Amino acid sequence: MGDSQYSFSLTTFSPSGKLVQIEHALTAVGSGQTSLGIKAANGVVIATEKKLPSILVDETSVQKIQILTPNIGVVYSGMGPDSRVLVRKSRKQAEQYYRLYKEQIPVTQLVRETATVMQEFTQSGGVRPFGVSLLVAGYDDKGPQLYQVDPSGSYFSWKASAMGKNVSNAKTFLEKRYTDEMELDDAVHTAILTLKEGFEGQISGKNIEIGVIGNDQIFRILTPSEIEDYLQEVE
Repeated sequence: MGDSQYSFSLTTFSPSGKLVQIEHALTAVGSGQTSLGIKAANGVVIATEKKLPSILVDETSVQKIQILTPNIGVVYSGMGPDSRVLVRKSRKQAEQYYRLYKEQIPVTQLVRETATVMQEFTQSGGVRPFGVSLLVAGYDDKGPQLYQVDPSGSYFSWKASAMGKNVSNAKTFLEKRYTDEMELDDAVHTAILTLKEGFEGQISGKNIEIGVIGNDQIFRILTPSEIEDYLQEVE
């Protein structure tokens, strides 16, 4: 039988010590669209594919990169509705911190609180793990930071990371191209080239999304025309 007889119970460990539902959640992440993040010397960039199910969908209504606080943004791979719940919970946590301390929540602390929510959904009856991984980009007193949070609730700080469909090729490409001295503009170019690696069809400002934060500590999502300018530079 192996682990399959335990796969329907969230709160029961299999004999090999795994929570099989979490592995299923990671499979959901792996079948999601490619997302990646790169920490540069003076900022962070996160980027993702935005392939729509039909040409009839209004692309302006689909947004995969979200702003959590003025200096923190997030992108997901996996199930969009699950990410929406986490974004809302994270914003609420950041707002509570701001009302109490009158300053923006540190990136690490917000990541930890979000990861805690995800972990709680791995040990409660009647729920399932979130079928989504998050890349959180932020800039605070400790400088630029990039974190990845997985459905199990584990999180790590990364120099560059990728998740979703084309993850192994994307990570291999990032390992070759990444340097600690990389500036933010170079990081944006590298992010576009990484997405191009496994991209089906013509890449454009309408079918990818890019979010950046630099020394000004203001996270912003690039407009399609700004993305087109970067695309011309890398060609």
